[in-house]
Amino acid sequence: MGQFKEIIYNDILITAIIGWAVAQILKFVLTLITQKTLDFSRFVGSGGMPSSHSSFVTALSVKTGTECGFNSPLFAISAVFALIVMYDAAGVRREAGNQAKILNHIIDDLSKNKGVKPQRLKELIGHKPIEVLAGAILGIIIGIIIGIVV
Repeated sequence: MGQFKEIIYNDILITAIIGWAVAQILKFVLTLITQKTLDFSRFVGSGGMPSSHSSFVTALSVKTGTECGFNSPLFAISAVFALIVMYDAAGVRREAGNQAKILNHIIDDLSKNKGVKPQRLKELIGHKPIEVLAGAILGIIIGIIIGIVV
C-alpha cells in the first residue's frame, strides 16, 4: 500500500495526468463546437487540437522544473523527452496519418471498382504544428498553475 500511496501523491505525475486530461476534454469540446457532434472518442483518441501528448509532457517538464529546479538533471531529462514526443507527434505520426488518407482513397477506389472489402485506416494520429504548440502552451500553463498551488 505504501508504494501506491507514493504514486497517488506524486505531484509531478498528477500534474502530467491533469495536462493530458484537460487536453482530451478540450478536444471533445472543440469537436462539439466545430462539428456539432458528440464524438466521445475524442476523450481518448490521438490527434486533433490541442495535442494531449504535448500537454502531458510539457506539464510534466514544467512541474519537474518547479519542484526539482530548472537546472536539475531530472528537468533536463523531462525536457528532452518532451521535445522528442512533440517532434514525433508533428513529424512521424502526422506523416503516418497523411499516408493513411492516401491509402484510404486507394481502398475506396478498389472497393468500388473491384468489390474489395474496405478496411479503413485511422487517419487522425498525428498533429499539425499548431496543435502541438497549443498542447505545449496548455501543458506549460497547467504546470505553472499546479506549481504555484501545490
